[in-house]
Amino acid sequence: MIPPAFEYHAPGSVGEAIALLSRLGSDAKLLAGGHSLLPMMKLRFAQPAHLIDINRIAELRGVREDGNEIVIGAMTVEADLIASPILKAKVPLLAEAPKVIADPQVRNRGTIGGDLAHGDPGNDHPALAIALDASFVLQGPKGRRTVKADGFFHGTYMTDLAEDEILIEVRVPALPAGTGWAYEKLKRKTGDWATAAAAVVMRVSGGSVSQVRIALTNLAATALRAADAEKALLGKPLSDATIDAAAQAAMAICDPAEDLRGDRDYKIAMAGQMVKRAVRAAAARCA
Repeated sequence: MIPPAFEYHAPGSVGEAIALLSRLGSDAKLLAGGHSLLPMMKLRFAQPAHLIDINRIAELRGVREDGNEIVIGAMTVEADLIASPILKAKVPLLAEAPKVIADPQVRNRGTIGGDLAHGDPGNDHPALAIALDASFVLQGPKGRRTVKADGFFHGTYMTDLAEDEILIEVRVPALPAGTGWAYEKLKRKTGDWATAAAAVVMRVSGGSVSQVRIALTNLAATALRAADAEKALLGKPLSDATIDAAAQAAMAICDPAEDLRGDRDYKIAMAGQMVKRAVRAAAARCA
């Protein structure tokens, strides 16, 4: 199908984009990579009268260090995350996980900010951001504010981002040496969303788990932080029993929608398997 007519805007700065959002209100939508918005427009599920293309705003791209944090511009594409020497050295999970997002064509156009701001539980970056304890910097007519990834996602396509705000950057603490990490994703084919996926970031000290964060993709209306699964591991040595307990705790919070990727019981079972794989893979990287 062909989308309805709209007016196209291409601001050159964040300030110009915010001014347009403030003036046009709910009739406007931001255009980042376009992989979510444009298909919805073609199906006429979304019918904005104005598109604000923020691809020309150079300040929204790139990866840099700011003290102990890594700052990622919201319009940085997946391929640039994969290639970033800073991410490879400081937050390798964000250089590796995008390799299983969609396909090379999408990764050369799709942006980290668009993935997050869309609020789709099937997108991969929400769970990654929660597991990495990331924060998002939002800018609107009243200035900037920073919100934690854990709490930013309210429901399917619903986030803490206000109508007149732009997600401008993602801030992630650099991972200390010896931190283990993993993202395990089950999908039917290249380019598909996850049937189930788990992100794990952890540290092991004295033979026991000293820190751990676990988040799940596409297993509820939002990405999920599996806090009870974390508690099942904290302060305990890794064993089949503790890993099984973590998987069971993660499965208990899942509420996936049935679709062509599987029924509810299958998806929940696969959530447990992805947690087990991710915990073991992360533990193998702890050193």
